[in-house]
Amino acid sequence: MPFFKTGASAQPVGKDHCRIYGSVYLERDARYKNDAAYTVFLGEEEAFADMVVYRESNKLFADATAVWYLTPNKAFADHILYVTDNRNLADITVHFTTVRSFATCRE
Repeated sequence: MPFFKTGASAQPVGKDHCRIYGSVYLERDARYKNDAAYTVFLGEEEAFADMVVYRESNKLFADATAVWYLTPNKAFADHILYVTDNRNLADITVHFTTVRSFATCRE
C-alpha cells in the first residue's frame, strides 16, 4: 500500500535556535508569550548555556550567529523571545558575554 512506508523514518522537524541573530525583543509579559518563537532562560553560567550571545549596540553589526541587538520595540524586532525564570520551561538557555568572539551556539 502506498500510504504505509516501512522504510527510514522521517527526522523530527524543529526550529533551529542557532539562526537567531539581528534585532531581538525580549518579551517578559506572560500575556504575550504566544507571540514569541522561543522561550529562553537567561543564565549566569556560560558552561550550561545553549547560546553564548554578544549584545551588539548597533543593529547593522548584529549579522552573525549569537550576535543580538536588543531592541526596545517589538515592532522592529527580527525575533521575539519570551524570557522565563524557570529553566525547565525554557527551550534554550542564553548567557550574555562581553567579548564578540566568544559568541557561539551549541546544538
